[in-house]
This record gives sequence, C-alpha cells and structure tokens, in this order.
Amino acid sequence: MFSLKKGETLTPVKASSSKQTKKTVALFGEVLADIFPDQSVLGGAPFNVARHLQAFNLHPVMISRTGNDALRDDLLREMDRLGMDKTGIQCDPTYPTGQVQVHMKDGGHSFEILPNQAYDHIHAGITHMMIMSLKPELVYFGTLAQRGMESRLALDKFIADSKCLRFLDINLRSPWYNKHTVRRSLLRSDIVKMNEDELEIVAAYFKIEGKTPLLKAEKLLDQFELQCLLVTAGENGAWLINQEHDFFSSGPAGGSISVIDTVGAGDAFAAIFIIGVLHHWEIPLIMQRANQFAAALCGIRGGAPQNHDFYLPFKKEWHL
Repeated sequence: MFSLKKGETLTPVKASSSKQTKKTVALFGEVLADIFPDQSVLGGAPFNVARHLQAFNLHPVMISRTGNDALRDDLLREMDRLGMDKTGIQCDPTYPTGQVQVHMKDGGHSFEILPNQAYDHIHAGITHMMIMSLKPELVYFGTLAQRGMESRLALDKFIADSKCLRFLDINLRSPWYNKHTVRRSLLRSDIVKMNEDELEIVAAYFKIEGKTPLLKAEKLLDQFELQCLLVTAGENGAWLINQEHDFFSSGPAGGSISVIDTVGAGDAFAAIFIIGVLHHWEIPLIMQRANQFAAALCGIRGGAPQNHDFYLPFKKEWHL
C-alpha cells in the first residue's frame, strides 16, 4: 500500500477524484462528551483527530452516530463553528449521544465510559454509501466503537469499501476490549498506533515475548504483516518501526510545558502523523512534529483547543 523505508516518505494511495482540493480522511468511531469535574468537552479519539485535521486544512469526515438530544445539537453547532463536514453524523432515535466521565488525579486521568450509546449503533448501510462517495486517501478507526454488534458490522463495510491506507488507533478502554477485537483490527491495518501499556497487553494476547518493548513490537509487526507500528511513550515521546525493522524515535519534546492534562495527547500525535503521511514528510520530521504538537496540547484542558489560534504557530512553521 505504501513505502516506509529509511530515508523515504510514506506514499498513500491517491484518491481517484482530481477535483478535491483538500485531502479527504474518513474517520470511523465515537463522538461523545468528556465530562470533567468542572465542564463538558466534546471528544472521542476519532473526533479529536478529525478536529485537528480540519484545523490543518484537510477534509476529515466523521462516520459516527449520536442521539437525538442536546449533546447532538452541541456537536453540530461545534462542527459548524469549525467548518467540519457533518454528512457522516447519523442520528439515532433511541440511544443517547455518548458520554464519558473523566476523573483527574495527579496530573493524569481515568475514564468511566457509559455503555449502550448511539455510537454503538452506527448504521452499516449508511456507512457504505458514505465511504463509496468519499473515496478517501486514508481511513482511520479505533477499538472502542467495535464493542457493539451494529457498529462492528458498519466497520466491516467501512474497511471493505476503503481502497486506501488504513490507520488503526488502538485505544484500550477497560472493560470495552478483548483479544478478538484487537486481532480483527490488526489484520485490517497498515499503520497501527498504540501506547507502551497497550503494547504489553496486545503482546500478551498473542503470546509475544521479548526482553524489551522494541523486540515485542517487531514480533507483533511481523505476525500481523503491518507496514509500521507506532508506539507513544508519554513524556519520552514516541517511536516507530517499519517492515525492515528500521527504528525511528521522536525523543522527548523540547521546551517546558506546564501539563494541565494529558487527555487527547495520543489523538494529537495521530493527527499530525496522518498529516505528515498525506503531505509526504520524511519519517523523522513526522515524529518530531507530532511529538511537538502533542506536548503543546498537554498544556490545555481537554482533547482539542477551543481557539483556532492554538494552531497558528504550527501552521506557520510547517507551511500548512
């Protein structure tokens, strides 16, 4: 699907339509409200990634489902404000828009994810029509939205209809994951992102042993024939290996950031990684820029900035 060798850039499959001026990315999964102790913030990993892509002048299209409720109204108003494409946001007459309780402690966070939300019931037929009309250059999906049968069927259509690069963002949120979901996701992916804790869980699922995280990552990549595996490591940045087992590392982010919370840092990294792929940046540059942006996001509350001014220094520096 694409090349990832040392000194080369990722080369995604080009969209068949030459009329599109912005690169289209289709993102499948949850849109929900993160409920903090003092405020509610629209979030969900796919939505956070989509917001960043929109801010950097790509054309992200969310394939998701909300309830027919006040949170849906909030979401659509926010998408209008951000100039985002709303055509993939389905409306469910029965189930509510997703909610997550975020509990803050010692600079970190934990999640309480409510069951049986609208994003568990994404409609397969509508998803099929959307993806066929979009012809994206890259598709993004995660693991949380696969907990419901209807959304799993919709994801099947999403993946089967996508003739392009596939980016899997593994977000293991207890108790909403299992070995079967992880396996079927890995088998459908080109690029896979996870954090170091998730690497340990996934390696244990498939009886992958190794003295270091890198050795486990290499075996996992080989077992599932991935093009590359991206591992985030918190304050130590992130690292990546490719099919030739070339190793790339971002190193720690430079400068001093006063951490407000780490919600959405991985989503920020994923978004810049996708931007780098679609703009053909070289891998070391992608890693450095993604880590720089993710670190900056930790200095604000929530998974995405409320003010577009946050993006301007990055857009200027990166000529976007």
